[in-house]
Amino acid sequence: MTILCVRFQLPSIHLPLTSEAALPGLLGLLAEFTPVVEALPPDGALVDLRGAERYFGRGAVELAAVIRVRALAFYGVDCVIGAGPGPMLARIALGDARPGVTCAVPEDTVAEFLAERPVSALPGVGTATARTLCEYGLDTLGRVAAAPLSTVQRLVGARAGRELHERANGVDRGRVVPNAVSRSLATERPFTRDELDPDRHRRALLSAAEELGTRLRALDKVCGGLTLAVRYADRSSTTRSRTLKEPTAHSAALTGVAYDMYEALGLQRARVRSLTLRAEALGPAEQASYQLTFDPVDEKVRRIEEVADRARAKFGPRAVMPGALAA
Repeated sequence: MTILCVRFQLPSIHLPLTSEAALPGLLGLLAEFTPVVEALPPDGALVDLRGAERYFGRGAVELAAVIRVRALAFYGVDCVIGAGPGPMLARIALGDARPGVTCAVPEDTVAEFLAERPVSALPGVGTATARTLCEYGLDTLGRVAAAPLSTVQRLVGARAGRELHERANGVDRGRVVPNAVSRSLATERPFTRDELDPDRHRRALLSAAEELGTRLRALDKVCGGLTLAVRYADRSSTTRSRTLKEPTAHSAALTGVAYDMYEALGLQRARVRSLTLRAEALGPAEQASYQLTFDPVDEKVRRIEEVADRARAKFGPRAVMPGALAA
């Protein structure tokens, strides 16, 4: 086990700006053990400990315990950690981890660890792919691993089928790519219970897009893209990103893109635990430009948005909100 997948339990729901400020410091804490750290905004990271294990004379699980203690001591932030021979296995192990208990996957038990897990547990396997495989009885990774490669390729395509078959057999070709925290803003909308209702999903997205738009305008920023992360009842997740036609901080534009990404997932009756919306590629608003539409309705909406921002700044974030969120 040389790779850790760490998720910091940041107070992002109530203190988003504090969370975004805390993550770079927490990544710096990880960098004290190894320079090979890949940020996974908004709250996680992959850590390659191959050199650190030799240098510190400790295994990955022991180093994970030290990382957790230091995060608590220096930042007051707990974390959950998964460990495995590669990034994919570490990510899957994270789903079984708990604060204070690192879930580790030894190299000689990979097949047993994966065998009974649903195909959706593999990172990158979306709802549509999982549905196709399940229709043909390949509902667990063990069954996908045992199936002929040609069968899997006929179902999901040649390249995707080969990668899926390898991963189901525990072949993890991924690597940790060092990077920095991207310039972005994120907000999460958790549900009090696993939510099936698409209307409630859309209301959560509307709320998240409104918050991002308000925060971007308060910072005089625009964003060039959006990322939607959907976390399900079984702890698996799906992430989709989209580049905007033009950089914007306009809430209506952000909401429209968020809705489009959600509809493209085809979730139907998926049991959703939380939705996270992230504004990517931030830049100064004064350097951005947008296509003139000569649409009086669009101009009116933007003027109303300016007035609403001033009211929120004076009377609080719930002083003005879309009617759909007032209920």
